[in-house]
Amino acid sequence: MAQIYSNENFPRPAVEELRRLGHDVLTSDESGRAGLAIPDEDVLAYAAFAGRILVTLNRRHFIRLHQETPRHSGIVVCTLDLDYSALAQRIHAALLSTPEMAGQLVRINRPM
Repeated sequence: MAQIYSNENFPRPAVEELRRLGHDVLTSDESGRAGLAIPDEDVLAYAAFAGRILVTLNRRHFIRLHQETPRHSGIVVCTLDLDYSALAQRIHAALLSTPEMAGQLVRINRPM
């Protein structure tokens, strides 16, 4: 399964569901990088250095960063969905259907 780095705004229950689905998820809190006002560019650089796909709810900034810096381990930008299990399931399905995430941006939208 995928190695993932969750940005500090990403919901912990969705992280736990991704782990249950077999993904290796490192949170910003677990990495000691939460609450430090680290610029988004540095968050992406850290994830890339660690070889992890970044998952975030911060869509606008990371879509821009993907366009400016397409060399990364992958970015998954999500809309907020309070059904955290469903959110994790959509991420899981997207990762399974995109076997090579390096340099890719995947958008996960909450169903209407």
